Order: sequence, then structure tokens, then C-alpha cells
Amino acid sequence: MNTKRIVIAGGGGFLGGVLTRYWVEKGVSVTLLTRQATAPKGAQIAQWDGQTRGSWEQVLDGADVLINLCGASVNCRYHDENRKLLMDSRLVPTRLLGDAVKDCAHPPTVWLQASTATLYKHTFGPGWTEDGEIGSDPRAKDAFSIELAQAWEDAFYEVLPDGIRGVCMRCAMVLGAGADSNNVLHTLARLTKLGLGGKMASGKQFVSWIHETDLCRAVEWILAHGDLVGPVNLAAPTPLPNQEMMKTLRTILKRPVGLPAPSFLLEFGAWLMRTETELVIKSRRVLPGSLRDSGFEFLFPTFRSAVEDLRS
Repeated sequence: MNTKRIVIAGGGGFLGGVLTRYWVEKGVSVTLLTRQATAPKGAQIAQWDGQTRGSWEQVLDGADVLINLCGASVNCRYHDENRKLLMDSRLVPTRLLGDAVKDCAHPPTVWLQASTATLYKHTFGPGWTEDGEIGSDPRAKDAFSIELAQAWEDAFYEVLPDGIRGVCMRCAMVLGAGADSNNVLHTLARLTKLGLGGKMASGKQFVSWIHETDLCRAVEWILAHGDLVGPVNLAAPTPLPNQEMMKTLRTILKRPVGLPAPSFLLEFGAWLMRTETELVIKSRRVLPGSLRDSGFEFLFPTFRSAVEDLRS
């Protein structure tokens, strides 16, 4: 696919920044649908509120690709107010974009929709590809997260116009190089440097992840391969246990000791930091089935290679 124009809805966050920089460097025109007043270097913006139609719709007409990343951060407490915020911030913009795209004279040919690898069931067994089991598990305390993810994907398929190729990007934890607050590698590295880089809970729970460069390359690969439709896992091929992940970080950062965080401390810490333990204790063992089967090759297939590159 010869991509010339991309529109990214909700592109003002960490992931939007990663994708914007990648495509701008390739000479692609990138327009962000955002509430922000200024555009990242090399990109344009069309201001919207994510809730109402308006002049911003003009940027969709004639665009090659629409990428929808809208959604408030799940790094919060799941009380009623935040649950509504998390749900509305995903469903409302998705439905709004669907209405706008249907009215385009020349709509985008591909719509890439953000989703999450959290959708798959908590497991210590073989990894899940795109046909893996979906559902919650009381041990992972993930009932709301599954409900949220399913509603998000359902809304997308409900509004996806006929004739437009739709892909749900079930994304794992993205490792980036910057100090953005939503870059989990930055947070983990800071904890490790403070001596808090030990295993979390049992340490046996699997962590799925992907290097930011491989994420962008995977998106480019999806655009170039028209047979990739529906759910696609954006995750490196080697998920690893939390204990091994933290040990690797300590080795790379030259911190031989890291205090572990048992479950009771995680609960207290999550309450103190206004977040949920599910983000840590759920075992996410996700594999890139569709990418692998279509011939995609990762530049950073192991956690160590990814972190060494990002910390260099």
C-alpha cells in the first residue's frame, strides 16, 4: 500500500507520538485529531473534542489510513466515575469516527483501531494467538478490563463502513525510549534504579511487550498486507515471566539487588498510586500469530535486545 496521508485520532499521547515520528520521518503526511493546540514537529493537527462532528471531518476525506487511538489511560482506580470515563472515552470517539467516515466522498481505505492484548484470558500455559480464549479470571481481577476491551472492539465493528479494511490492533505493553509518563519502561527503570526492581507478586505472571520500533514496523506491515483483517496481536514473540523481566532490567542497569513486592504491598501501593494491581498481576502471554504467519520479522524479538537498544 502506497501510504501518503494518515489521520491519527487521539494521537496526542505516548503511542500517538511514537507513530507520528515514525511516519513523518518517512515523508508521510500525518494529521492528528486532538484537543491540543500545537502539532508535533512535521505533523498537522485538526482540533476536535472527540464527541461532536465538525470541520475536522474534512481531513478524513481523501486520507489513506485512519488510526484511532482514543481512550483514557487505564492507569487509574476502577471506581464508577473512572469506569464511565474509560468506557465513554473509547466508545464515543469510535462511533463518531464511524459516522464521519460514512459521509466521506473518498473515505480512508484502511481503519486501524486500537485495542488491547489484555483481552485474552489470564494464563500460565501456552501463549494466545488471535484465536486464543477471551474472558476474565478472578485471580487476575480483570473483569472490568475484559468488559471494556470487548465493548471497544464491538463498537468498532458496528460502525466500520462496508468496503473499508478494518484491523483491531491488540497491543501489548509498548517499550519506548523516552521519559513519557505513559512509557512503562521509563517507570520500571526508575524503580529498578531505586532498588525496587525485584519480582512483583509471585513473579511467575507473564508479561507481553513490544519495542516501539517493531510496533511501527508492524503497523506498516499491516498496511502493506491487505489480507490482514480483524484482530492482529502486536506483541513480540517472547513474552517472559515478571521475575525474569525484572532480573534482566537489573542486569542491564547494573543493579544487582531489587526488593520484591509481595501481593499485599502491591495492593497498598496500587491504592496509594491510584491504580489497580491487575496491571501487574495478570499473566499476559500473547503471541503475534497473524504477523508471524504473514512473514513479519521482529528487529527486537527478546526483551533484553529491546531494552539494550532503548537504553543505549
